[in-house]
Amino acid sequence: MSVHSVDMTEQKIKRGTAWLSSAGLRPTRQRVALASLLIGDGQDRHVTAEILHEAAKKSGDCVSLATVYNTLRAFSDAGLIREIMVDGTKSYFDTRIDDHPHFFWENDGTLSDAPKEQLEISALPDAPEGTEISKVDVVIRLRRT
Repeated sequence: MSVHSVDMTEQKIKRGTAWLSSAGLRPTRQRVALASLLIGDGQDRHVTAEILHEAAKKSGDCVSLATVYNTLRAFSDAGLIREIMVDGTKSYFDTRIDDHPHFFWENDGTLSDAPKEQLEISALPDAPEGTEISKVDVVIRLRRT
């Protein structure tokens, strides 16, 4: 392993640890490992628990799939990531937490950001009595032809 890759790994761990601390989450070994994979390089990600579990295995981190699910749930509850449901059966977790639309690519089952500036929502229906709208997720399904 080169000195440069050690520096990059240390940088990813520092970034992941700071990210967890910013939300008041205790930086356990497993949380830091998963946080480093999610945001260590500063890029936004859309992952499923299975995708993150596979990335953890490839990086040599020993975490169970159940731990990945629980950790993603904790990150989401802490406001570090957003959960995006597709078809009510598949959850994707987005490290970009501002309001923005998504493309769901049906052919390969991936999620990506859609241009926020091109989306116009002129009105929403009134929420039923005794409720309020907490968020609006816009997922635009695409199929390659």
